[in-house]
Amino acid sequence: MQSRAKVSEKISEAELVVMEALWEQAPLTANDVADRVMATRDWSVQTVKTLLSRLMAKEIIAADQDGRRFLYRPAVARDDYVASESGRLVNRLFGGRVSPLVAQLASQDQLTAEDIAELEDILKGLKS
Repeated sequence: MQSRAKVSEKISEAELVVMEALWEQAPLTANDVADRVMATRDWSVQTVKTLLSRLMAKEIIAADQDGRRFLYRPAVARDDYVASESGRLVNRLFGGRVSPLVAQLASQDQLTAEDIAELEDILKGLKS
């Protein structure tokens, strides 16, 4: 069962690669995770095991013993992690205000017409 709690520990970019594999499918063994991430990363199984260990220490994942192996699963939902990280970003770079973030993205031509339409729909939904 994934927690709905706020994520208090930061996840490194390497740890995030492992988390994405577990959010996509869980539970997985360390070898299963390694198989999934080695398609995009040149990591050994030992590197993956180290990252799993770090995530366990941060209580971001949990593991259940299955014979001689462990089955890893997320202890934090992806949506909760995204909410926590986006909140940290907005607080750290924009003083907790979202509109300067959107203005920054717009000024850098980072918003597509589809992005703008989605933002308009979100704002309309918030107003009603």
